[in-house]
Amino acid sequence: MATLFDGMVGQVSAGSELSTMVSTEQRERLLKGLFDSYYGNHEEQIIFDTNRGWTAKLSALLQVFPDAKIICCVREIAWIMDSIERQFRADAFENTALFNNPGERATVYTRLEALAHANRLVGFPYHALREACWSDHAEHLLIVDYDLLVAQPADTMKLLYQFIEEEPFEHDFDAVEYDAPAFDAQLGVRGLHTVHRKVEPRPRQTILPPDLFERYQNMAFWRDLKNCKAFRLVQQPAGTAG
Repeated sequence: MATLFDGMVGQVSAGSELSTMVSTEQRERLLKGLFDSYYGNHEEQIIFDTNRGWTAKLSALLQVFPDAKIICCVREIAWIMDSIERQFRADAFENTALFNNPGERATVYTRLEALAHANRLVGFPYHALREACWSDHAEHLLIVDYDLLVAQPADTMKLLYQFIEEEPFEHDFDAVEYDAPAFDAQLGVRGLHTVHRKVEPRPRQTILPPDLFERYQNMAFWRDLKNCKAFRLVQQPAGTAG
């Protein structure tokens, strides 16, 4: 939906012949109509729409849905890079669409540098989240630490339900099922969205070179958000009070 939302705004913005024909009120109705049409076959009153781009569109989204809330699961960037690199190496005979050319996919150094660019898979949501955290609407944002979620899933989910102001229900954290093989196939990265059935920590050694892992370590700005109104469910670094 974020892509459709962005496309609709572009169709009626400056530079388009429609820009002077569509009022602000009409634009809002058109954008809300996208959601009504896309989710028209659902009777549920609460919809979870997943896209990393919403944090960069928070102001526009809240004009259409003033009560909308955004939940962002975060993790150390170094471990995200490690996970993606593992997926890349697991399918050695596929030139994944995550990279634009042979130069980008040449080595682990070029691959991670490409992913970290401000408009790419890792860099874009990282910067978009920073924008949302210090925006005028940060109180609509909940940051959930991945490590806390897998270590204490039941307690974390209870607090999440409080944030969205919905009644909680019991989850079976030993039988989680999710996969998106068709989506992964178009990217050429098999298993990208496959999840383990049991929610639990899974310690491992990184496969990244030490200097590269260190480059992306300690980028977790969400652990020390000064002057930020966003809500947080995060683990405190060792030796930190509070």
